[in-house]
Amino acid sequence: MGNIQLSKDPYNIIITGVGGQGNVMASRVLANMLVKKGYCVTIGESFGASQRGGSVMSHLRVSRSSIWSPQIPRGRADVVIALEPVEAIRVLKDYGNPEVKILSNTRAISPVGVIAGELDYPSMEEIKKSVKELASDVWFIDATDEGLRLGNPILGNIIMLGALSGVGVLPMDREGFKGVISRSIPEDKIDINLKAYDMGEQMVRV
Repeated sequence: MGNIQLSKDPYNIIITGVGGQGNVMASRVLANMLVKKGYCVTIGESFGASQRGGSVMSHLRVSRSSIWSPQIPRGRADVVIALEPVEAIRVLKDYGNPEVKILSNTRAISPVGVIAGELDYPSMEEIKKSVKELASDVWFIDATDEGLRLGNPILGNIIMLGALSGVGVLPMDREGFKGVISRSIPEDKIDINLKAYDMGEQMVRV
């Protein structure tokens, strides 16, 4: 997968989720993997409520040769990785287009308004229908559930990165992932992260 060439320049990626899901870590790991491949990557981030549960969104703009502004223009996302399913809809409304590709986790995290009974959270069927109407290619991935099976739900973010690699739109590979995370996590955590990455790749290839 590491020999894939970008189909556009810049190639615009959004990673979205809520606080506590590892959104920022995922965006840093992906950016470092692409930089290691020789690409220029600009990251822009926005945060909702500062506590866990607030929306978090990272914009990554990837280019062969140029530095771009960190904010992706409206309607110009190429790939959206949603660690929380309703966040996929929220991002698509502003940044979606007929060609955008979506990878969405299936595990919902209810915002405070839903927990308090002030808002309704849509069903997974409603979310899937809405996302499929707003995107060309969609993959729904049980990333949090698989992370739990590996012993830690936060591994869902690594499973989503592996799934992104498996989709085959970016020059990503396992060795590049291992090289990046080996510098940022304890040695005894590397194997489980590699397992999560491999799992994500397989989940979109079957």
